[in-house]
Amino acid sequence: MAAVVLLVGCKKDDYVEVIGLCPLVISTSPEDLATNVLLDKVVTATFNEKMNATTFTSASYTLHQGTNAIAGVVTYKDSTVSFTPTALLLPFMVYTGTVKSTVKDTRGNALQTDYVWTFTTLPQLTLSPLPLSSGVTTGAGLFAQGSTVAINATPNTGFVFVNWTDNGAEVSTSASYQLTMAGNKTLIANFIPVVAGNFAVNLSANPIAGGTTTGAGAFTAGSLVTVSTFPHIGYIFKNWTENSTIVSTSSSYQFTLVANRTLVANYTVIPASQFAVNLSANPAAGGTTLGSGSFNAASSVNVSATANVGYSFVNWTENNASVSTSANYTFVLNANRTLVANFAVNTYTLNVTAVGGTVTKSPLLSNYSYGTTVTLIATPSPGFVFASWSGDAIGTNNTIDVSMTANKNVTANFTSVAYTLDVTAVNGSVVKNPSKATYTFGDVVQLTATPNLGYTFTSWSGDASGTVNPYPLTMNDNKNVTALFTLSPPLGPGVIDLGTAADFTIMSKAGISTTGLSSVTGNIGVSPSSASSITGFGLIMNVDGQSSHTPIVTGNVYAADYAAPTPTKMTTAISDMETAFTTANGLTNTVIVGLYAGDISGRTLAPGLYKWSTGVLITNAGVTLSGGPNDTWVFQIAQDLTVNNDANITLIGGAQAKNIFWITASQATLGTNTNFSGNILSQTLISLNTGAKVKGRMLAQTAVTLNAATVVLP
Repeated sequence: MAAVVLLVGCKKDDYVEVIGLCPLVISTSPEDLATNVLLDKVVTATFNEKMNATTFTSASYTLHQGTNAIAGVVTYKDSTVSFTPTALLLPFMVYTGTVKSTVKDTRGNALQTDYVWTFTTLPQLTLSPLPLSSGVTTGAGLFAQGSTVAINATPNTGFVFVNWTDNGAEVSTSASYQLTMAGNKTLIANFIPVVAGNFAVNLSANPIAGGTTTGAGAFTAGSLVTVSTFPHIGYIFKNWTENSTIVSTSSSYQFTLVANRTLVANYTVIPASQFAVNLSANPAAGGTTLGSGSFNAASSVNVSATANVGYSFVNWTENNASVSTSANYTFVLNANRTLVANFAVNTYTLNVTAVGGTVTKSPLLSNYSYGTTVTLIATPSPGFVFASWSGDAIGTNNTIDVSMTANKNVTANFTSVAYTLDVTAVNGSVVKNPSKATYTFGDVVQLTATPNLGYTFTSWSGDASGTVNPYPLTMNDNKNVTALFTLSPPLGPGVIDLGTAADFTIMSKAGISTTGLSSVTGNIGVSPSSASSITGFGLIMNVDGQSSHTPIVTGNVYAADYAAPTPTKMTTAISDMETAFTTANGLTNTVIVGLYAGDISGRTLAPGLYKWSTGVLITNAGVTLSGGPNDTWVFQIAQDLTVNNDANITLIGGAQAKNIFWITASQATLGTNTNFSGNILSQTLISLNTGAKVKGRMLAQTAVTLNAATVVLP
């Protein structure tokens, strides 16, 4: 090689050869392709001879990261050129160092070609809590690629750890987490606040590299919480402690949460001379284990499993193969053992009884695992309401949660609804069959409407409709029913128009006389006779001279010889009376002729037009007129109307005296103590004997005589 150098020579900038050594880079720091380089590294290149220091500049000796030039200071000493970056290098980046061929040795010989090499810096682990004030993380820093790093997250008061995430992806739910460096890593420790009323369970590992934990979180008071730990290779689980006090030696620890808990899973390193026995429970909530640890070879080891409430022990397995079905398992230890105590959750049945409704179960299963919450919803059938739960559930809310901790029997109690039926009836009545204060769903009540006399049932309204009578009403709610009745069309020939004669209770053309103590309600009058034809009344002239009054007449007394306008008034009234007589006596429509030969005693007569060519007799057996309040009766009598002593005219069904007209072509005689109803229009005399009582008008074309009688205007 020396001979070659001497023969070839070294290139100079002016291309004039000088015989001697060629400058060479014989080493660099870091070396080419070096990894895990410190970020504050001074990058050096060492030559085989002394170099001209003035040829080393920031242009002839450079450091790049990709296409980006790194700022730094170049120095030369004792055949070594150094590049000191003005800032720390970036973690886990590839850097390129270059010595340009422009550098020369002290004889002017130049580097034959650019010398280039690369190296990679240490990767960095960055940790941060989220939210920022929620907790503290430990374990961040620079670590060699491929190395194992243990990190830990500790929540601040009021928060609980959730998980570690890398770019949003969950990598661990253990606050104490061990990872392998593979480039830069940025992990987020996620915490959530503990909701008021809940308690926090915080877990950590001691040492951090010893293992991982599960079960941390925030839970409601009284929750059954299970925490578990899984030791890393080279460690065995020792115990759970709280405030340095041992609370469990089982890798799976279950407890009822009544306060915040901060638990530490403690591990020990397995001595090189011993074998490890690691135990775990499957599922973690299934039970606890005892007997884990490190032991000398050939030791007799006993492990035991205890099922938690709601679970049963199944077997011990190792690498998924069953090694024992006994909860207490003894074996000779000749190698590391990792045993799993397997538990099966107990299952239970839930029987629900419902009469008067239905119950839905969610979820709907034939059997339920221990601790399953089943939601029961009671729905009443029509006519029922939910009352309560009984058996293995109590309460009055129709929705209830049942925790399956044993076989359970639940009854949903329903009660039938008591419905009321209110019936309104005006001008009639309604009968309910059956008639009860309340009814149950589905009862059928027969409603029968009966109108009052003079009315007709029309229809039902409210919670019933139509014209069916009786009406079958089905009770499926509280009901209000109205029976509607309308006034029946009036029967009979119609009301006789009396004109102004209707203003008088007694009126005659010839005179009015009374003996004894008579009483008249309403006006009386005579015309064309003078006031002298009104006898026995003790008349007292009114101031205006148009009428007089008397204690036995409630009303006024008029006569043809009183002051105007009474004469005219009386003439008109008499004329109207005579016209009414003629009109009534001339009616012919639907006439009933000669009924009972004129003796209507003891009979009941409906509204109508009756005509006799003889007289009419009413004995003390009386007569009954049956009809509605607007029905009319007209009796055309060719001879006398004779009402014997003590005879009564009885009105039923709402019949009114004002709508009854007795028309007689001869005289009308009412016997002693008779009780008479109706208007008498007589062509001659009307005579009321002692004690006769009349509700009606006495209108005579001759005279009217009273003997201690009573006449009331209808």
